[in-house]
Amino acid sequence: MLVLIFQQCMKILTLPIHVLAYFGLWDPIGKRLFPFFLYWYSKFYHMKMHKLKETLFKNMQDFADSSGKLHLLEIGVGSGTNFQFYPPNSCVTCLDYNPHFRNFLLQSMAQNTHLQFENILVASAEKMSSVSDNSMDVVVSTLVLCSVNSPQAALKEILRVLRPGGAFYFTEHVAAGRSTWTSFWQQVYNPTWRHVTAGCSLLKETWKDLENAGFSKLNLEHIIVVLFPSVIGPHIYGYAVK
Repeated sequence: MLVLIFQQCMKILTLPIHVLAYFGLWDPIGKRLFPFFLYWYSKFYHMKMHKLKETLFKNMQDFADSSGKLHLLEIGVGSGTNFQFYPPNSCVTCLDYNPHFRNFLLQSMAQNTHLQFENILVASAEKMSSVSDNSMDVVVSTLVLCSVNSPQAALKEILRVLRPGGAFYFTEHVAAGRSTWTSFWQQVYNPTWRHVTAGCSLLKETWKDLENAGFSKLNLEHIIVVLFPSVIGPHIYGYAVK
């Protein structure tokens, strides 16, 4: 009951957004604004996650093909903040459902000359039909599965495009443990949060989807990252092998 009361208070405070969303007018506005917000927020997030990402991606070259080339697909690529961590000469395909990231993405591509960029695709993680079966050595997702309508469908697509023995690398914010204050505020903020952040949910237990996806091997860790806002502090990270 207390959650519902606070949810209603939050909706009143952000009433214009909810009214626009009710009439179907907010999504196109939010889709244009979100890349600008994420571009600036990612600078702060990147500072917090830099060492973790260095550690997470350090064995990525192990999944290269016999010629030493790594064919990599990043889904929800956004502005390309992960590019600096990828091994030299990786062949990178970029995929995002939001075309308004393009200018930021092109800037990052120009700054990361150690990579070869194959393509920029506009598509959702759940429907990557333009990516061939078994064509990728590695797939990367950072803060993406929180925003897709069906994490299960997205993971099925990731398994489809990965070659046998290929790896899926991930970092995602997730639902906090129940009966915690963080969980309480996640529930309060979530209805408004989803509108402001282009469909992102604070309540997804993504580790369960990964455990049930059918990977042959799963390396997954839970951590708390000190972030603002703290409701996105609970994280999982790791990699899974097809």
